[in-house]
Amino acid sequence: MNQNQITIIYDAHVLTQDPSYPEAHAIAFANGKILAVDDAALALPGERWDAQGKVLTPGFNDVHSHSVWFGQTLMEVDLSKAVSAQDVYDAVASVEPSGDWIIASGFVAPSLGGQTLELSELDRAAAGRPLLIKHNSGHAYTVNTRALELAGIDPAAPPTVEGGEFVRDSAGRCTGLLDENAMRPIQQVLLPESQNEISSALERAHQVYLERGITSVTDAGVAGGWIGHSPREIAAYQAADLQVRTQVMVTMDVLHELDGHQTDGIGWGIDAGIRSGLGNEWLQIGPTKIFMDGSLLGTTAAMSENYECCQHSGYFQGDPELIKRNALKAAGAGWSLALHAIGDAAVDFAIETLEEAIRVHGAPKIPHRIEHGGVVRAGQIDRLAKLPVVLVPQPYFIKEFGDAMAQKLGAKRVELSYPAKRLLDAGMTLPGSSDQPVTRGIPLEVMQAFVQRTTATGNEYGPADKITVAEALYAYTAGSAAATGWAGRKGQIKPGQLADFVLLGSNPLETPVEALSEIEILATVVGGELRFGSF
Repeated sequence: MNQNQITIIYDAHVLTQDPSYPEAHAIAFANGKILAVDDAALALPGERWDAQGKVLTPGFNDVHSHSVWFGQTLMEVDLSKAVSAQDVYDAVASVEPSGDWIIASGFVAPSLGGQTLELSELDRAAAGRPLLIKHNSGHAYTVNTRALELAGIDPAAPPTVEGGEFVRDSAGRCTGLLDENAMRPIQQVLLPESQNEISSALERAHQVYLERGITSVTDAGVAGGWIGHSPREIAAYQAADLQVRTQVMVTMDVLHELDGHQTDGIGWGIDAGIRSGLGNEWLQIGPTKIFMDGSLLGTTAAMSENYECCQHSGYFQGDPELIKRNALKAAGAGWSLALHAIGDAAVDFAIETLEEAIRVHGAPKIPHRIEHGGVVRAGQIDRLAKLPVVLVPQPYFIKEFGDAMAQKLGAKRVELSYPAKRLLDAGMTLPGSSDQPVTRGIPLEVMQAFVQRTTATGNEYGPADKITVAEALYAYTAGSAAATGWAGRKGQIKPGQLADFVLLGSNPLETPVEALSEIEILATVVGGELRFGSF
């Protein structure tokens, strides 16, 4: 396709996501940008695509995903359907014999109905090979004895780790379950991965994104820490054939002191002074990702009160004062901050950090963010609403893990969990995100979860935070653009914005809520180029 040539999509039902001009029937674009809509578009010469009355919206934008991790899961042993310990053992034992590691993903521990994985049975199933099972939360591994030995861990006397745990049995032996920072010894054996491996995983993920109508994505943590894949990870992004627009969050672990002129102020970042905002509409450096706490499912998220299921309240990922000090240095050096905070104690800490960062250093062009917000009290939303900050919840957690989360939180805190309507009512930006592959990253399914807020067993979960289909669609388009610093440049079908579209089989605003996820993606256009489907 000639990008310089004008293309006109006509006979479309366009949901523009522009409140001043909400619907249109035609659009014209060239050089990757929208030129005109409606009669002004039809008056232009150019190639014509017939939408045959179908609905066209801006492309979907997932602002919290993990593309490399997702791409890898497409090639690993799939445990997403496991509902018993025996299912896991059988899946591991079915892998063809070789000397390589067995790596499995998609494991959801609560799906086993209270059963636990036994180290001896994992050893038997793996038949002498090292085994790594990635929990869907991203905050835990289960490994076997051979894997522990390769990582230099004595299964009979595992070490104590700050911000993590080698879970022990009653005799003090390692059970094979590793939480948070205890995952790092395993990663030190398996990482770094090659640029070819990373690029290949990215390309697999991006092909799936196109099939789902995703035209932009933010990858929430690269290049370091327990979530990164290689110190050269961004180079792998540059080498990959990226099919959707990508913003990457560099983990705080990668940032370090930098020399510079005395008038330049605090030097804290990555070599050459690279910071948030570098790049273009295809590949851009976003915020730095900072982990405040852990996960709800693993009861490692930091709460102000004990979990309902156990007599502890989670923990922070390290010394809070050091975390805050480094975050403020990063903000002073021009970085936007993306603070992973799930428990309400971690949200308190995140707000306090962001308030100080903005007071001292001002607001960055790419907004500061709080990732997740598993429990957010009303007073916290009041404080956030006064700041140029975005809170990024993942509503599909409710569908996928809601029953288990409710059991851990109790009824009172469920009403405060993963807010949506409360954010909109406070005048805040609400974006769309999935945390894929922690949960399914299909935008229409996530929108349905935004609207329904029901668990897998049909229980309501914080129903006061339900939003409308129109609000969910806006979140996944214009809301996501605003959250990533691209408001006014993408996320709406409006002259001057990027030509990113998705053609839908039916109108989400007229589809029964329970059928939203069944709407067919007919075509995905990125930068004016048809990359999936047809017109």
